[in-house]
Amino acid sequence: MLLNMGPHHPATHGVLNFVVETDGEVLSRAVPEVGYLHRGIEKIAEKVGYTGFMPYTDRIDYCAAMFPNQGWAMAVERLLGLQVPRRAEYLRVIATELCRIASHFIAVGSMAMDIGAYTPFLFLIRERETFNDLMEYLCGARLTFNYVWIGGVSRDFHPGLDKKICAWLDKLEPIIDEFDRLISFNPIYIDRLVNVAVLSRQDVIGHGLVGPNLRASGVDFDLRRDVPYSVYPELKFKVPVGRGPFGVEGDCYARYYARIEEMRESIQLLRQAIAGLPEGEHRARVPRKIKPPPGECYARIESARGEMSYYLISDGTELPYRVHVRTGSFSAMSIIEHASPGLMIADLVALIASLDVVAPEVDR
Repeated sequence: MLLNMGPHHPATHGVLNFVVETDGEVLSRAVPEVGYLHRGIEKIAEKVGYTGFMPYTDRIDYCAAMFPNQGWAMAVERLLGLQVPRRAEYLRVIATELCRIASHFIAVGSMAMDIGAYTPFLFLIRERETFNDLMEYLCGARLTFNYVWIGGVSRDFHPGLDKKICAWLDKLEPIIDEFDRLISFNPIYIDRLVNVAVLSRQDVIGHGLVGPNLRASGVDFDLRRDVPYSVYPELKFKVPVGRGPFGVEGDCYARYYARIEEMRESIQLLRQAIAGLPEGEHRARVPRKIKPPPGECYARIESARGEMSYYLISDGTELPYRVHVRTGSFSAMSIIEHASPGLMIADLVALIASLDVVAPEVDR
């Protein structure tokens, strides 16, 4: 049979469609069809200017909007040769690592819901509401933040916000342990994910996968450590690589549990960044009309879904000549057709969820 899965199927994580060839419940092929959410956002960047594009970057990944903010800011700052104040860099680390945790809440919670367990999703959505409150206190927004600006951040820490974040982190660590007992170590959940859709090191490298999807297959690479940016070289953290407590390297469970472990590392990064937050300005002096000299640059950031890159060309005017964004979700979609033959339809749902695909990153 030739079936359409999506674009409104709840397991497709957005407006995506998969053309599925099946023999009963067994797949012979699953081909992603993208483009339903295409907004021409890169062409918009070439029309609204460097500062005007910043609010649009939030829409590239609404689940973790701080990362596209910072990636765009880093690209423009490189063209300008602009030095960002150290306090602003620390504030960026705090904002993005908070966002990484909140994004992984959605990833692992919705994955459990796709498999058939509804309670874990609500369990993490409750904690994500606390994160939203912290973000609202930090920058006035709860989803699309527009907090990271060219040259720094839009506003400084409010008094007492550091204590609020630390109190939430103290509460969060045992909650992650409880989440493990609730679903990660659940025998039914383990059976559904272990040894399913195994992706080898050669597979993930060949298809350009990034982030937790790359590291779950045993490739030890993280931009924060290996191509360092911001103040990450001053902070200590581990990079979770390889299999989880069950299963094999590169299976659905390994990709799922990589995100659980990353949340724990983000908590340690946040504690270090808050403790080491220096005094100073939260934003460098930036001209009202930004006109970088002619040239090109490539800026990379380790987003919640892996490497997010901006390729930017300036022709010396107030408008960018060309803009291109590379995202983790788009590269993750490329491996689904390769991994799908022989899977059950229910396993395809687990594969899509384990890759943590969000539609705006795919289409832009």
